[in-house]
Amino acid sequence: MKRKLIAAIGVAGMLVSVAACGGSDTKDGGKKAGADGFKGETLTVWAMDGSTPPNWTKDLTAEFEKKTGAKLKFEVQKWEGIQQKLTTALSEENPPDVFEIGNTQTAAYAKTGGLAELDDLKKEIGADWAENFNKASVVDGKQFAAPWWFANRVVVYNKSVFKEAGVTEVPKTRDDFFKALDKIKAKGAAEPLYLPGQNWYFFDGLTIGKGADLIKKDGDKWVSNLADPKIGEAAELYKKYQSYSKAPKDKDEATPQQADVFAKGKTGAFIGMGWEAGTAIKANPAIEKEIGYFTIPGETADKPEGVFLGGSNFAVAAGSKKQELAKEFLKLALSDKFEGALAKESGVIPNKESLNSNLTGNPVAEAAAPSAKFGGTTPLIPEWAAVENNPNPIKTYLTAVLNGKTPAEAAKQVEPELNKRLAQKQ
Repeated sequence: MKRKLIAAIGVAGMLVSVAACGGSDTKDGGKKAGADGFKGETLTVWAMDGSTPPNWTKDLTAEFEKKTGAKLKFEVQKWEGIQQKLTTALSEENPPDVFEIGNTQTAAYAKTGGLAELDDLKKEIGADWAENFNKASVVDGKQFAAPWWFANRVVVYNKSVFKEAGVTEVPKTRDDFFKALDKIKAKGAAEPLYLPGQNWYFFDGLTIGKGADLIKKDGDKWVSNLADPKIGEAAELYKKYQSYSKAPKDKDEATPQQADVFAKGKTGAFIGMGWEAGTAIKANPAIEKEIGYFTIPGETADKPEGVFLGGSNFAVAAGSKKQELAKEFLKLALSDKFEGALAKESGVIPNKESLNSNLTGNPVAEAAAPSAKFGGTTPLIPEWAAVENNPNPIKTYLTAVLNGKTPAEAAKQVEPELNKRLAQKQ
């Protein structure tokens, strides 16, 4: 599932304008689905590496082709370099008809004019899409994509370390979690929690849990909101978590890879994506039997911690000449049948809570699902792309807090750079 973390990270670079083809010749003549309704046509779908598991792909292709009479062609893409490749493709005469797009990338592509509006599709099949999932598909009040799948962070823990410290039950509240970490610390045999100072997606989840936004509107421009006391509360909470860790305060979870640290068997837990457990197992196969997962706990047992929701949407190219056929694909791919099948085969969170039963038996997904409805994303504006470029000012803010500055002082330190990036023209 490493691909899923990459999908969640958002836009890596700036997008150039896309000139979408217009006019009636971009439609497929109002054709309707049927055994021969689209006979002779081929729908091209760009999907990212790993997003289309084999059984799901085979069954969906067969049903689509039977229903429409058209052929379905999946073209698998790599995440590396996809922004420029897709931007170029959307400006050409024959773009991919349907394509997977990172949920935090959607606003940027919509602003360029490269995405077809899907308001009618939302009305037809999207009445029960999870609202917080669908938010990333809506730009300026219009539906420009459809929510496909999501993933979020969980607590990955070492069962033996917890047991040896006398922790016999999975923590259900934040205080339970801190008490468990205290017991591991008192035992002295392992680092209670590996949490580097710049795991800012976890911090983003904490701000979501506080009901805070990283930025705010000031007139017609976006500016920093880091001085908000709620952001400060999230920073202090992050600082408490980090106090249980010996990880560097000025590095993120990839430097070094936190899963590699965990693989050594001397760490109680870390907060990360489910696929990272596989990285740990690859580094040390013996640790597989010791790995467990639980939902990041919140203040109360009935409300888990806020989380960053990474994932993918499906979009239709504005320049596609097969708009109606593309919508027939989306109706199938996003149906309960195929959303459920994708969740079961890949362990990703489906676009509606009623389908979460398909995750039963997958321990990572079972741990992730409860907090999904309390999750959100980074700011859904094209200007946010520049913020995530290194050195990310949110990471700088966290390190400053961990090194002794108050949240207000840290905010004042990084806000000029953050505001400068938010003001960059897209």
